[in-house]
Order: sequence, then structure tokens, then C-alpha cells
Amino acid sequence: MTRKIAVILALMFVLATTTVAFADILGDVLKVGGIGILVTKFSKPLNDAVNTLTLNRGAENRDATKVVPILSIGKGGYIGMAQVTGPARRLETVKAVAQLEGDFGAIGAKFRLKALVPIASENLKNIDRVRGIGVSAVIDIKL
Repeated sequence: MTRKIAVILALMFVLATTTVAFADILGDVLKVGGIGILVTKFSKPLNDAVNTLTLNRGAENRDATKVVPILSIGKGGYIGMAQVTGPARRLETVKAVAQLEGDFGAIGAKFRLKALVPIASENLKNIDRVRGIGVSAVIDIKL
């Protein structure tokens, strides 16, 4: 009887941990997929909104612009959106912005660093920076 209980408890543990791990993975996939859907659906209106905002504030952008996802590397994985700007020919090659995070300590102060790098793919394993392109806006989503 004790052996049956031990086997049942072991199976319950495996099932519970597998379910939690699956839920975490599924949640991450849904978040990334959700941002992908948002970028696809709203990139043009968001790009127009940023351009209108900067125009109305006297800081209009004269280069080509578009909205792409931000993919973060650092403390946890996050995803968001950014407007990138530059020559139209180069802008076509930008698929995302890599957000690289780190820390820097000097003279008793600690700084948090974030570098936003326009890249030519949505793969963060090999960052292929697109030269001549800048990040002109970061777009947050209120949850």
C-alpha cells in the first residue's frame, strides 16, 4: 500500500511540474505571439501616431520610419515595440530592435545600461546590426 501511495505521489509531482513548465512556456509563446500580432496589426497606425506626435512638437522626422518589435536580452526576456528611422533602403532590412541590458559600476555608483540596436532578424543568437538606422521611439503597452 505504501508503495502505491509513493508511486501516485511521484506521478502527481511529475504531472504538476510538467503542467507548470508547460504553462510557463505557453505563456511566453502567447506573450511573444501577442506582441507579434500587435506589431503586425498596429505597426502602421503606431508609426503614424509617433510621426504625428513628433511633428506636433516641432521634432518631425524627415527620414523613413517603421515600427518593429523590441527583443530584450538580459535580466529576463521581454518584448515590446520601437520606431526605427533612417534611409528607406536600409530601413527595409530592419526586422527588430535588440535591447541589450547590463550593469556598470564606478565610484560607488551602479548604473543600469540598455542599448537599443536595430537588427536584420528576429533571432537574438546572431545579432546582425543594421548600420545607419536609429531608434526614434519606444512604444509601451498599458496592461
